[in-house]
Amino acid sequence: MTQQITVSDDYTGAVSSDGEQQNLAQRRTLDNATIVKVSVGPMDNNSYLVTDTATGEALLIDAANDAGVLLTLTDQEAGTVRQIVTTHGHFDHWQALIEVRDGLDVPHAIGHDDAGDLPITPDRRLSDGDTIDVGELTLEVIGIRGHTPGSVTLVLTEKSGRAHLFTGDSLFPGGVGKTWQPGDFEVLLGDVETKLFGRFDDADVYPGHGKDTTLAAERPSIPEWRERGW
Repeated sequence: MTQQITVSDDYTGAVSSDGEQQNLAQRRTLDNATIVKVSVGPMDNNSYLVTDTATGEALLIDAANDAGVLLTLTDQEAGTVRQIVTTHGHFDHWQALIEVRDGLDVPHAIGHDDAGDLPITPDRRLSDGDTIDVGELTLEVIGIRGHTPGSVTLVLTEKSGRAHLFTGDSLFPGGVGKTWQPGDFEVLLGDVETKLFGRFDDADVYPGHGKDTTLAAERPSIPEWRERGW
């Protein structure tokens, strides 16, 4: 494993795996959970460790890269990881999956239609409307098609009612994720509008790369996204 990872409680959502900020993680404390965000690998993928405050049980979202970093982080943080979820099947989001899964000896899940993109057989295939229990937390699974057929967003809701959305590569600050085939952009934007913006007045958004955002901050730009087509 790598050396101890510095985890800051001054949460800004801006983490990097480069330069002086290498392996600097940030912890956000909610009223029922903690979220530790760390950037791993050359593509600055975000991995998230979500821990239930009441029980200490935890969920790792996207074992994307740098297995040593993720195993060190899960070892030094309070709580016990019980499962891993991959937000979608693109290779940059699962390069450390086998090593991390074997190191933690926990089950793994991914969206049903992306399961074939993995180098392993998942223990669970997720569908829209499923739930994931993490101690006393229940995270909802929202299927968001377009970036990949089986991309999922995970919804963590605080006791206060505030929602926190782990969106993978489906939604970022400034727009939706990349699409490749004709019609995929329209599908992706439609799902994001209907299932995220149409349901939540506001929520915190934790993407697969880069800084966090909120639905309230991004909502005014939806017409611009639609007009530009990406």
